Amino acid sequence: MARPLTDQEKRKQISIRGIVGVENVAELKKGFNRHLHFTLVKDRNVATTRDYYFALAHTVRDHLVGRWIRTQQYYYEKDPKRTYYLSLEFYMGRTLQNTMINLGLQNACDEAIYQLGLDIEELEEVEEDAGLGNGGLGRLAACFLDSMATLGLAAYGYGIRYEYGIFNQKIRDGWQVEEADDWLRHGNPWEKARPEFMLPVHFYGRVEHSNAGVKWVDTQVVLAMPFDTPVPGYMNNTVNTMRLWSARAPNDFNLRDFNVGDYIQAVLDRNLAENISRVLYPNDNFFEGKELRLKQEYFVVAASLQDIIRRFKASRFGSRDTIRTAFDTFPDKVAIQLNDTHPALGIPELMRIFVDIEKLPWNKAWEITKKTFAYTNHTVLPEALERWPVDLMENLLPRHMQIIYEINQRHLNRISALFPEDVDRLRRMSLIEEEGVKRINMAHLCIVGSHAVNGVAKIHSDIVKNQVFKDFSEIEPEKFQNKTNGITPRRWLLLCNPGLAELIAEKIGEEYVKDLSQLVKLKKFVNDDVFIRDVSKVKEENKRKFAQYLEDEYKVKINLSSMFDVHVKRIHEYKRQLLNCLHVITMYNRIKRDPTKTFVPRTVIIGGKAAPGYHMAKMIIRLITAVGEVVNNDPVVGSKLKVIFLENYRVSLAEKVIPATDLSQQISTAGTEASGTGNMKFMLNGALTIGTMDGANVEMAEEAGEDNLFIFGMRVEDVEKLDKRGYNAQEYYDKLPELKQTIDQIKSGFFSPKQPDLFKDVVNMLFQHDRFKVFADYEAYVKCQERVSQLYLKPKEWTKTVIKNIAASGKFSSDRTIKEYAKDIWNVEPSDLKIPPPNEPRDVAEEPVETTKSKKQ
Repeated sequence: MARPLTDQEKRKQISIRGIVGVENVAELKKGFNRHLHFTLVKDRNVATTRDYYFALAHTVRDHLVGRWIRTQQYYYEKDPKRTYYLSLEFYMGRTLQNTMINLGLQNACDEAIYQLGLDIEELEEVEEDAGLGNGGLGRLAACFLDSMATLGLAAYGYGIRYEYGIFNQKIRDGWQVEEADDWLRHGNPWEKARPEFMLPVHFYGRVEHSNAGVKWVDTQVVLAMPFDTPVPGYMNNTVNTMRLWSARAPNDFNLRDFNVGDYIQAVLDRNLAENISRVLYPNDNFFEGKELRLKQEYFVVAASLQDIIRRFKASRFGSRDTIRTAFDTFPDKVAIQLNDTHPALGIPELMRIFVDIEKLPWNKAWEITKKTFAYTNHTVLPEALERWPVDLMENLLPRHMQIIYEINQRHLNRISALFPEDVDRLRRMSLIEEEGVKRINMAHLCIVGSHAVNGVAKIHSDIVKNQVFKDFSEIEPEKFQNKTNGITPRRWLLLCNPGLAELIAEKIGEEYVKDLSQLVKLKKFVNDDVFIRDVSKVKEENKRKFAQYLEDEYKVKINLSSMFDVHVKRIHEYKRQLLNCLHVITMYNRIKRDPTKTFVPRTVIIGGKAAPGYHMAKMIIRLITAVGEVVNNDPVVGSKLKVIFLENYRVSLAEKVIPATDLSQQISTAGTEASGTGNMKFMLNGALTIGTMDGANVEMAEEAGEDNLFIFGMRVEDVEKLDKRGYNAQEYYDKLPELKQTIDQIKSGFFSPKQPDLFKDVVNMLFQHDRFKVFADYEAYVKCQERVSQLYLKPKEWTKTVIKNIAASGKFSSDRTIKEYAKDIWNVEPSDLKIPPPNEPRDVAEEPVETTKSKKQ
């Protein structure tokens, strides 16, 4: 049960978590009881915890609505340039607590719910995660929406309202089993359906050319129904919109095909249309060329572009009458960011609208299109790059295929003019790959059709520019940029680690919440004994809380003085959970060899989902659980070492584990992780990083000083050298006795006595075709882990290093990232204007501009 706060705690928390005014609390209680009664039609005698959660959610949402409407009115009148973030994934997690924090209502809600005799934490736990993403790419999109609202940008997120999000992962007998994530089962209090803005999306059909122009006819129509979710900025009364599309069959769908009177079947067949928004594809960094996926990609793009153009035409200086008909100013009013290649069809779709419908000449249309789009690349793994078969595209989107051919022809004409005899370059740079099955290279389409292309960390952007898309960057070097990823400090500090957030606010004030670079002020407290003690106390408290969670869920007794050594992210060979697993077995063998020797105790926590069709990733999970079974039940090991596989890792679980972590594992093979954002969350929350020089680790080491991270292993150039020479796993196995022992144990069935050859595929991969060179980094990794243990034995030195890391993590705010996008790519200005709250007259904060005049006339 949440208890009332002492005066000192209230003073401490006032600014960051909002003020507890008596009127506030009374109003919230009134709202809560009203919603319980009128919205949920319950009284306290029959209401469930879920009813109480919904009553609270609706009460908090009431505080959003006025600000939401006012923000949209403000954009309509001021007509700023709007930014549209197109993404097939938005990994939002839970909304209630984040909304309370951003509106400054958290303390008042805590108090109101306490006075009603309820426990707010229990209510928060009822909320389903909105798991509409797989991992980093989708969570980044969510952090970006938060930052765009906090910076006062007129921004919109566009995506799909998947009925089933990322699967729920269950571990049964050590294996991953998938269950459907029916997240909408109980309803979603945060969304508002907008059937009045429903739009048609066309598929299949054929193309007619005539003197009047080009027509795409005989298509199959699916309707896109928008659901809007408010996105509140932090304490600035701005509330932006995330608009997610849901597929609906039109009323006449298929019925006209059933003259024979099979009405029932015809109605049942409507499902085929509605399947488009049924389920999120659960692959991370892997391209699956399925027709349904291509339909999803076109569906979101077609609906969003119609919406964007409608808004462009209707918005004009607060007057509803004039409608823009000329598109010359389109790029001055519209910026579209493609989050990876998934929404790449936006480029040919906008061309289709301009050329076929609005009758613009090709060159004009192309110029506007290029100025409007920008593309973010998220991966350099070849299996992740989208390449759609031409025949699939021709069947599903015949007009778009023609447009892509035309774009390609003009692009190749330009290249051959620049490099007359270079046929090989034409082949490399073509949007159409001719070898084997003819395919469209979607990344090439994005590069050719955008005015800016960016990677998501410095090292990644260099690889994109100098290796993956070298031919393109040689011709247009100015197009290629870097935008290092960031995370929102609201969710990833205030929400998940209030103890640390308050401690920091006491030292440097609370402005850092909107300007994370101010954390640098903590440097002067690195040697402050009181601060060192307080920081380690917060960590202990977070560990105690998480250990309780682990003991409840996994029935494993956790040693609180052990190092919490955490590796949570999607399970993928390149992220090298296997390397971590080999280290665990090595530690186990060392304890067994000499049980009396000093050993720094560890609780190793590994979590993450494997794509359902990814055999090796699932085998890696099975190996980790098998090792855990042996280690956790060995009396000789006792409390020195525990291994836990964290089931169903997701946003709400990350919020629990990250603040409790001592050591963060970021150990991908150099040159494979585009950026990573988990690494930033751990750094901000006071964990130390063990990692390779990959992704954003490089910049983290730059900010904090390399000696304040545990950096090991091959760098990008070492990996390249090894590739040239040829990687031979056997060499390492032969020369490293501890590595040999671990592999022999896995191979012989030591961890799977009932099925001795259970892990033969894993061992075979490690020797025969390990693209990510686990053995090559094993020795350096184990040595580096010894350094980690040495430092952990000196708690004060450890905490000083933690403080240095927190003080250096200011760069990794998504606010900084978004400011860079705004300035360098979208050409928009962040605004610190505070829109007046709903209870104040509107003219208070608005500078006098002609819109106010025209509005009143």
